[in-house]
Amino acid sequence: MKAAHYLILISFLVVTTTSAQGRKIPVDTIITTKSKATINGTLINYTVQAGMQPVWGEKGEPIASLQYTYYTRDNIKDSASRPLLISFNGGPGSASVWMHLAYTGPRILKIDDEGYPVQPYGVNENPYSVLDETDIVYVNPVNTGYSRTIPEIGEEVDRKKFFGINADVKYLAEWLNTFVTRNNRWRSPKYIIGESYGGTRVMGLSLALQNQQWMYLNGVIMVSPADYKVLREDGPVSGALNLPYYTAAAWHHQALPAALQKNDLNDILPEAEAYTINSVLPAIAKGGFISETERNTVAEKMAYYSGLTKNEILDQNLVVPTSYFWKNLLKERSGYTVGRLDSRYLGVDRQISGDKPDYNAELTSWLHSFTPAINYYLQEELNFKTDIKYNMFGPVHPWDNSDDHTRDNLRQAMAQNPYLNVLVQSGYYDGATTYFNAKYTMWQVDPSGRMKDRFEFKGYRSGHMMYLRKEDLKNANDDIRAFIRKTQANGKSAKY
Repeated sequence: MKAAHYLILISFLVVTTTSAQGRKIPVDTIITTKSKATINGTLINYTVQAGMQPVWGEKGEPIASLQYTYYTRDNIKDSASRPLLISFNGGPGSASVWMHLAYTGPRILKIDDEGYPVQPYGVNENPYSVLDETDIVYVNPVNTGYSRTIPEIGEEVDRKKFFGINADVKYLAEWLNTFVTRNNRWRSPKYIIGESYGGTRVMGLSLALQNQQWMYLNGVIMVSPADYKVLREDGPVSGALNLPYYTAAAWHHQALPAALQKNDLNDILPEAEAYTINSVLPAIAKGGFISETERNTVAEKMAYYSGLTKNEILDQNLVVPTSYFWKNLLKERSGYTVGRLDSRYLGVDRQISGDKPDYNAELTSWLHSFTPAINYYLQEELNFKTDIKYNMFGPVHPWDNSDDHTRDNLRQAMAQNPYLNVLVQSGYYDGATTYFNAKYTMWQVDPSGRMKDRFEFKGYRSGHMMYLRKEDLKNANDDIRAFIRKTQANGKSAKY
């Protein structure tokens, strides 16, 4: 069903900046449309703002402009009690297109039930969107989507203000203060959701919003979170935590021993997790001083849980790189590679042998659908017209990963704010930011364990973007909806 739209243009500032190609970047403008969708069986009328809002410099001048898309449900009597969900993707350098057009928003990609592209490209209604429960704003950080620095290029651009974990958190917190003020959302219960690197981003934002902007949240949602405390560190932890993901991916491809393969995935994953923590991690920690007996015992069991051979694991001293797994899991069975972000996807390499795949089979598939859909949707349905290129992935590197305290930032924010709860969502077949890595991050946020009842983990039978699979799209949105309902204050005081 094609939605009906009524165009209203509101310009806060008649300000543009010119790119190197002479194209105009709107700095402060809103285009508003009206639409409707049937969500959970109910027809919902809603308003969409497709806008640009400045990032203000120290002297009050715009130093960047961020593109956002803001959805509000119409005919709400008490907007103060209406939740607001603030959505980011990751990268760093990724536009906020993935969750916008495939997960929580009211419009969704034309794809098949397992997430594969379908032509002609475009969008449909999302019958599972959480817009029935919460208003939503999708924010594109600097150089993603249509967002840009001012000026777009040149020596005047201070990249240190935008392109690093701490800089990213700081300017986005300030930008959100302006957004919440402009849209009169200070009284609303607020939630921030981030996917992949966005998980790091929202952990940092939880404290920055609280301590720098005096904005207190009800919830942080991390979707397939990337925790750099593990991903960018060599050592026993990062070396061990991939095994349960190997179990899941091998189970999907029916590559496990019969004794495991005959069982349901949810029955075998706790086994693999327990073996990882209790045996694999200590074995890797012993390094070259592990006994040959223990080394062989662990390698044999890792082979049992991974679909690889004992010799392959021994050859790599018990630490099997994910890239090797993607390349070699199906080497002897079919010669296909498996996807990085979603290992259900298959790829065809130039040669079967090797240590890593030639390309990411799943990402090339997804870009088929997302790129034409977001360009069509913004320009033709939301009437946001510009010649500026929509950056699916933007130029944000080099990116400063130093001084990363985001995991503890989340702990501090939770300790200071008894309302604040955390939901973690992961796909079992995600080989980039694995589901067990996400569990480990969740466990490490609060070492005391005194706040563990405010954490919740949900796993799904798909990959990094688990919502591309229709069954998980419904389940994951239902989990967010339930989380938001559960974490409403309902008049309860914020105290221990």
